[in-house]
Amino acid sequence: MTKADLVAKISEKLGIEKGDVQATVESFMDEVKTSLESGDNVYLRGFGSFIIKTRAEKTGRNISKNTTIKIPAHNIPSFKPAKVFVEGVKTNVDVK
Repeated sequence: MTKADLVAKISEKLGIEKGDVQATVESFMDEVKTSLESGDNVYLRGFGSFIIKTRAEKTGRNISKNTTIKIPAHNIPSFKPAKVFVEGVKTNVDVK
C-alpha cells in the first residue's frame, strides 16, 4: 500500500476530500519526523512506537581499498509495533 492508496482508502471510508486527507497524512508524518529529530519518541497506543535507537561505534571494511574504517556511534529512527498489532498480523496473515 502506498501513501496515495492510504489517502484514497481513508477518504472513501470517512467521506472526506482526498486533499484534506492528504494534508492530514503529510502533517502526521512531518510531526513524527520533527519529534524524532528533536530527540522525542512518539507513542501511539495500540499501534506502535516510533523510537530513536543508538547504534554503537564499530569497525567496518572498505573492500575496494582493503582498509578498515571506524563507523562512529549514531542514532537511527525505528518503529516498534504494539503487541496487539503484532498479534493481529500473526493471526490474520498467512505464512508465505
